[in-house]
Amino acid sequence: MPYQQRIAILVPPHDHPEAWQAGYGRKALALASAGLAVEQRLWTDPGDLAGFDLVTPLFAWGYQRDVTRWFGLLDRLEAQRLPVVNPVRLVRWNSDKAYLADLLAQQVAVVPTVFVDALDEGRFASACDALGARDVVIKPAISAGADATHRLLRSDRLPADAMGQRRLVQPLMPGIVRDGEFSLFLFDGAVSHAIVKRPAIGDFRVQEQFGGREFAWAPTAEAKALAAAALAACPVPPVYARVDMVGDASGKLHIMELELIEPSLFLHFAPDKGAAFAAAFTRAATTATGG
Repeated sequence: MPYQQRIAILVPPHDHPEAWQAGYGRKALALASAGLAVEQRLWTDPGDLAGFDLVTPLFAWGYQRDVTRWFGLLDRLEAQRLPVVNPVRLVRWNSDKAYLADLLAQQVAVVPTVFVDALDEGRFASACDALGARDVVIKPAISAGADATHRLLRSDRLPADAMGQRRLVQPLMPGIVRDGEFSLFLFDGAVSHAIVKRPAIGDFRVQEQFGGREFAWAPTAEAKALAAAALAACPVPPVYARVDMVGDASGKLHIMELELIEPSLFLHFAPDKGAAFAAAFTRAATTATGG
């Protein structure tokens, strides 16, 4: 019987509040269809991972709520030299939205951002002034799923969960309400599929839990070029990536985020239903085992 490569997918703890099983099922099915053996391991307590050909944090949902444990896990994976996809160096870099400054330094168009170490009313007003914006969004530097993300006017009082905390301040990009947020999905650098996520009326968040909806989208040449530039600026090339972008008042696209850890990949929108995704993981596992 031919050897079957084993992949450990890190998943949320049992008390995680958000439903993740459907998305996991699509990814696991795509990997299994390519001949890979898939097993779940809790990212909070994964046990011995040494027997796997590949470890991936594809479903490490909730890491932003326990950052000490999260970075401890990354330290362990790195110290044990386990084969991780995406690589630990890239995952660590992508865990903190300070990476946006790295992209900007390499001339990648990103949403204008002011980083504030300890937000208060004065620093918030200064950030708004620096951006030339009165309608802004604040979010934690380590966050996912729009956790603790707020839309504020310059004249508003800060929410309690932001006071004294490390935060990003960004202008509300006109395109998010007008057109939605565009997402391109790339495996080994090649575009697989793309969608547009539109917020519910009166909201700015595109996530499903806030009423956002997703639609298939044919990516433009501008979007593809921006995604390629963003991935080229990464410390190492990602095996899988979701590149989120949004338009400004003129329609020019800017990177909102790179999702290189545990992105929803919306494989049901992929024309090949995840074959390119599985092929990228097969190549990574083969490389890791010296095949």
